[in-house]
Amino acid sequence: MPRNLEIIKIMAYLKRNIDEVLLSWKTDADRKPLLIRGVRQVGKSSSIEQLGATFEHFITVNFEKNRNLHALFDGDLDVKEICLKLSVQFKTPIIPEKTLLFFDEIQACPNAIMSLRYFYEDYPELHIIAAGSLLEFALEELPTFGVGRIDSLFMYPFSFQEFIFACGEELLWNEICKSSPEKPLFPVFHEKSLDLLKKYLIIGGMPSAVSVFLKNNDILQVQKVLDRLILSFQNDFAKCKKKLPSLVLREVLEAIVKQAGGKFIYSKAAETTQYNIKQAVNVLIMAGLVIPVVSSSANGVPLGAEANHKKTKMLLLDTGIFQRLVDLELSDFLFSNDFEVINKGFIAEQFVGLELLKNSSPYTSENLYFWTREKEKSQAEVDYVIQKNDKIVPIEVKSGKSGKMQSMHLFLSEKQSEYGIRTSLENFTKYDNIRVYPLYAIGDI
Repeated sequence: MPRNLEIIKIMAYLKRNIDEVLLSWKTDADRKPLLIRGVRQVGKSSSIEQLGATFEHFITVNFEKNRNLHALFDGDLDVKEICLKLSVQFKTPIIPEKTLLFFDEIQACPNAIMSLRYFYEDYPELHIIAAGSLLEFALEELPTFGVGRIDSLFMYPFSFQEFIFACGEELLWNEICKSSPEKPLFPVFHEKSLDLLKKYLIIGGMPSAVSVFLKNNDILQVQKVLDRLILSFQNDFAKCKKKLPSLVLREVLEAIVKQAGGKFIYSKAAETTQYNIKQAVNVLIMAGLVIPVVSSSANGVPLGAEANHKKTKMLLLDTGIFQRLVDLELSDFLFSNDFEVINKGFIAEQFVGLELLKNSSPYTSENLYFWTREKEKSQAEVDYVIQKNDKIVPIEVKSGKSGKMQSMHLFLSEKQSEYGIRTSLENFTKYDNIRVYPLYAIGDI
């Protein structure tokens, strides 16, 4: 690529939080080969290319485009010999500490995935990163996967913080981070943050949607981008599991959208009953399009120790895609400050769960939990429960004041928790042992 085109491409890059993680990996003397995991078009390749610009040499091997190179990984996996041939193929030197070797769409070449462990064992001084889409299906088919020899990074769509940075509002985010229930955000900044939040909920965090919005400031153009993304994900269904027809996966995905906010009922998920609906849900989860929120008794940590997978809610990976599938009325949404309108289709609850994931450690695939009690005449539910150090903290997504939070107060009393968090359209505030965070700040709790 000519140098001037490289500069234009770098200028167009939107900063991601994972960039600092990748730079830290680059300088880590004990680094391992890195596998970036996430759905298609979430920005994996762009972030790695941005890192590649910090090396003297950068080679991308795309295993979907360069299928002739699959043969290099047949037979014995002599990684130094493989690098020698790749260097000749791409006319670029592969020099430890100076070259970044990037295996893109690695799911298309399972033997290349297998080779990563040998890069760690036989060529640890070389920087190598791999990424791919639908990787979980490829990994499931492998007899072994280099446990302890490969690190994984999990990547999601833009978080709200990343979106604010992309909009050039770093100073606003700094003010949000300095605010707290004891020190509310300046009212003008609060209103500005809510306005950006409403736009983000519609646009979502898929890089192509964010880029089009920043370029054109046109929500309708964003909707077209989201429609194309939905179609591309649906086209990928054929690659997920050949024994599950695409029609079944589409039908189950629609059911997940319709049942958003409540416990997922498999029997209502699809009319095509001859197929295993639970298996279809698992395929969508493995594909990264659907994220489960599992019920936990929340009596102690870890929360997963008392998880009840029979009671599970489902989230979509992106609020922009979600609002397209629920056919949100954009004008009502953008000009309303009514929480019930903002939360139509439980979009606010989706946002909170996604923010919790996006702001967790990228080195782990975090799970989400909620709490429910189904006793006669005493039913209660808290939207999310999280672990903060050694404590369990309940989170409710609400529009009302503290007097309307019976489930939260019941949880705090039963579990003897120190405090709970309510997130809403309100500014930062506090009611006794309930800390209130605006929706836009939930990722910074």
